[in-house]
Amino acid sequence: MKHYTTPEDKQFAKDLLQGAPRQGKAWLDFDHIVLEEPSAIPAKYKEMIAIAVALTTQCPYCLEKHTGKAGMLGVTNEEMAEVIMIAAAVRSGATLGYGLLTMKLFSAGTEIK
Repeated sequence: MKHYTTPEDKQFAKDLLQGAPRQGKAWLDFDHIVLEEPSAIPAKYKEMIAIAVALTTQCPYCLEKHTGKAGMLGVTNEEMAEVIMIAAAVRSGATLGYGLLTMKLFSAGTEIK
């Protein structure tokens, strides 16, 4: 296997949904309700949030979907750049947070129970 993730992998979605149809439908319904239905958060902001989360979870499929939708909703180049930098800052902050746990574990010299 040369590449673990390629755009062609989306063809396997049908296999996943056929293998777990109830769960797949529930997830698709949930995703639709959260991202597509009108709510207190405007659609443009939802897409920007989704992009920030996709960056931190490193989901190429989410990035593809949400960057396309963000462009259609008028997200600017400057806004996209800020979203990327916000995600980078939050992710690096989480690294420092886990660094505190690492220092705690290292100081204890044993596993915390």
